[in-house]
Amino acid sequence: MSLKVYGIGNTLIDIFSNVSNVELSKLGLHKGTMHLIDPERRTELLDFIKTAKPHYSCGGSAPNTLVTLSLFGVMTALAGKIGRDKYGSIYEEKLGELNIISELKRCENPTGSSIIFITPDSERTMNTYLAANRDFDTNDINPELIARADYFYFTGYMWDTENQKNAILKTIEIAEANNTRIIFDVADPFAVSRNREDFLELIRDHAYIAFANGEESRILFDNYDAGECAKSMGRLCPVAVVKNGKHGSYIFTKGELLSVPVKGRAPVDTTGAGDTYAAGFILGLCRGFSLYDSGLLASFLAGEVVQQHGAQFPREKAEELNLLLDSGEWREM
Repeated sequence: MSLKVYGIGNTLIDIFSNVSNVELSKLGLHKGTMHLIDPERRTELLDFIKTAKPHYSCGGSAPNTLVTLSLFGVMTALAGKIGRDKYGSIYEEKLGELNIISELKRCENPTGSSIIFITPDSERTMNTYLAANRDFDTNDINPELIARADYFYFTGYMWDTENQKNAILKTIEIAEANNTRIIFDVADPFAVSRNREDFLELIRDHAYIAFANGEESRILFDNYDAGECAKSMGRLCPVAVVKNGKHGSYIFTKGELLSVPVKGRAPVDTTGAGDTYAAGFILGLCRGFSLYDSGLLASFLAGEVVQQHGAQFPREKAEELNLLLDSGEWREM
């Protein structure tokens, strides 16, 4: 099987633990939010759950997308940075179980983590520590794999440090020299606010496909109309995709605006919806779908992932969905 997608992302080991509302309150955490934490807070929270039986998964925005692609039979490789600790080993082991090529490099800082507390009402409260991810640099990329891949995928989160940014720019250089198409997801409104000019330049000069949601595109183009934002972004790159929540999504290519309907029922948990949308769109391309049908598939998978808790499909659910994709029945759902 040929390598389809080479991705670079912040590798966060998701550490899940069930807690009561009282325990969450004692920890001083606001339910349902995401907190960026420091090393001391990370140690405090890990000590709190050490007598529990947490379970783990490979987290992070770009990793979520690559995991979903792998579950649907797309050969992927993930480059990132992990620590020389048990969490780094767990992350690598789980990548192996998912048949993802591991391009993770070790360093002295601890593995990045997201400690996720789940209360009885199924709400998730996340505590994120980037740690080793901030050490990723140009020495951690694999030119041979980049050249072999059909697509290079990354997100705006990689603009957190200058060395991460330089690693992306070097990867883009190698990708362009080998006709590996570049897919960029701006990923986060705060990242866009901090790096708006850089991101516009990236989209204009390098992206084959650019993804943004309604809020991100509004910041990029100072326009509240998602369709108009898709047109503006599509004037910068061949394929522009703007995800607009319950209103569906827009694809702008070659002067044509395509409106893709939302699929699925009311969401239970929107965590990872954007990551899954990106995976569905890329999956459609890998299966030879048109851009519109790739968007429809993206909408379908995003609509399915929000019916559950968590950013990734369990293997059993992915197998069920694979059968629907192979039969074509997903189109009628």
